[in-house]
Amino acid sequence: QLQLVESGGGLVQPGGSLRLSCAASGSTLDYHAIGWFRQAPGKERDGVSCISGSGISINYAASVKGRFTISRDNAKNTVYLQMNNLKPEDTAVYYCAAGHRCTIYAATPYSSWGQGTQVTVSS
Repeated sequence: QLQLVESGGGLVQPGGSLRLSCAASGSTLDYHAIGWFRQAPGKERDGVSCISGSGISINYAASVKGRFTISRDNAKNTVYLQMNNLKPEDTAVYYCAAGHRCTIYAATPYSSWGQGTQVTVSS
């Protein structure tokens, strides 16, 4: 059974950078679309970015486009989210999820979820 573990979160000042990792075990990520979602306190979970199994299709939320970059290393069974120029409004718990379709507009295509990693952007 596919299991996902996020890492790389933490406290960073505005304008700083973090790289989140989503490591898989129990199965290969090769054919899975991977999505990154985030949930801030008191808010709904929002899609941030996704990458298809082939890596050809990539999508970003408008709020992070140009600042975040998603990538995958199938040899390491890991997907990354490089986050630059972080803003206080990026503060949230970030989750990765594996599924059959790359979309940031719905959670239903994703069947496996990690436990999340906290990202706090504050001075």
